Amino acid sequence: MPQPYKASTITDPVLDGLYETLRLYQHGAFSVACTDCHVGPGELCLARRAVHRARRRAYRDKLATRELVPLLAAAA
Repeated sequence: MPQPYKASTITDPVLDGLYETLRLYQHGAFSVACTDCHVGPGELCLARRAVHRARRRAYRDKLATRELVPLLAAAA
């Protein structure tokens, strides 16, 4: 009988380290507040090893409105 799929124990500390680094420096989705679990920017979502879709969507919306080079865009 085949064994059920288990998450790798190798990836658990890697994901924890990645999310902690992103949280610490408020990069990516951790730079905006989560509307699902109501945590502020720079805090981990209450779901373990997951970032809510609404938080990722808010981050992508924030990126879409940001100009990469505001001075050059203003001069154009």
